[in-house]
Amino acid sequence: MNFPLTVSLDNEAHHFEVSEHPHHSGNGCKFRVFEAGIFVAALEPGQHDFLQICQNPGKIEQEVLHLLAEQIEAHYPHGVNDNVIKIRT
Repeated sequence: MNFPLTVSLDNEAHHFEVSEHPHHSGNGCKFRVFEAGIFVAALEPGQHDFLQICQNPGKIEQEVLHLLAEQIEAHYPHGVNDNVIKIRT
């Protein structure tokens, strides 16, 4: 499943496309992030079911990645982990 996300920081908009991959498959990070069709980052669920940076080959600012993680988490109200069902409040 792919979905677009836009993150704004300091009046600059960053447009991303996020693809989801099975985390339990062992093939790397669960979410891959693309900007203008180029792979720029990957995120994975941490032990508390919040996303953490897995890869950052595009050298995206940490604050932008954290905002992006928050938006991805918002897409999954029951949690971002394949094996965890958690209702976020």
